[in-house]
Amino acid sequence: MIELLAPAGSKEKAFYAFKYGADAIYFAGRQFGLRANAKNFSPEEMKEIVEYAHSQGKRCYVTTNIIFHDEDLLGLKDYLLFLDSIKVDAILASDMFVINMYNELKLHMELHISTQASTLNPETAKFYKSLGAKRIVMAREASREDIKAIKEATGLDIESFAHGAMCTSISGRCVLSNYATNRDSNRGGCAQICRWTFDYLKDNQKVTDVPFSMTPKDLNMVSLIEDMMHVGVNSFKIEGRMRSIYYVSTVILIYRRLIDKIIDGTIDDEYRNYALKVLNRVANRESAPQFFNGLPGVNEQYYLGRQEESNQDFLGLVISCKDNQCLVEERNLFKVGDIVEFFGPEIKTTTYEIKEIINDEGESINVANHPGMQVILPVDINIPAYSMMRIKLN
Repeated sequence: MIELLAPAGSKEKAFYAFKYGADAIYFAGRQFGLRANAKNFSPEEMKEIVEYAHSQGKRCYVTTNIIFHDEDLLGLKDYLLFLDSIKVDAILASDMFVINMYNELKLHMELHISTQASTLNPETAKFYKSLGAKRIVMAREASREDIKAIKEATGLDIESFAHGAMCTSISGRCVLSNYATNRDSNRGGCAQICRWTFDYLKDNQKVTDVPFSMTPKDLNMVSLIEDMMHVGVNSFKIEGRMRSIYYVSTVILIYRRLIDKIIDGTIDDEYRNYALKVLNRVANRESAPQFFNGLPGVNEQYYLGRQEESNQDFLGLVISCKDNQCLVEERNLFKVGDIVEFFGPEIKTTTYEIKEIINDEGESINVANHPGMQVILPVDINIPAYSMMRIKLN
């Protein structure tokens, strides 16, 4: 089984992840997960999204992968029993207390070992397998040889990150955030200190006016997905529970089509190049394969002069389309004369020149510039609901 696994920081993101091709999602409740600043899910929402996922033949995994302090243990037993009762497919854990409790409670959902456990060798993987683990989420620092060795030694499902942000510290085990802001990265409060810029001083004097950065470039495995399959990766994980629905949908759709083309033997360099162009455009950082083929170096890291610009490509969300009249909810400014693209899971990416914009009072206007406003665009073909409109890629 090959699985495409998407991040879901909210119900809306979960829906779009499934719509755009994810086989499974991972998310957190309001406790015990490492993305406390994501919207995350209430118990009622968790039950609802699990039921929806199963109705679509999809799966749901819940993160319980913080590093637990004494005060974090309160309520954990009831939480795990609740997740089991709503038929969550698996929990992701790294703390031995959670793993022991999972076994003591004899839960039905699977146990997946989180990337926070930093698994990099077969003996560690065998140990987790002896504790009931069905899957290892590889450390982000895992090489091709590490993954292959663990797969051959254990036969476990192997989940590996394919795309998204990297961490300066080993598998996210970081103390910088806690030190600088009193927000604990290992308990869901990461302030992303590694994304900050710093003055570079020598003898208390600036060495350069260009600020220093310790930020790794994002992970991008488009060119190596086939190799990952060959060494035993079953689940390709996309990072980004804090990202927008546009980002999640775009990345999932690219990898869905990439994986499908690999499986059916139709993959070619033309699609790989297109995929890289789209993915490099949707993010605000450069990307690289990172650790899979060797230790990252100067080309995989930012040091001086980093720039991250907010992406404004997402222009609108298609609400409905009938008789070539497309109702679009505006997300970023667009105007008459703009060349745009419609894309989505049910259509081929389609280029379109905006010739007319009609507001909710039936008036023709030249520009849509109020986020959330709904306008009608006369189009040549009907565009399926939940498709998106973006700036045309050059």
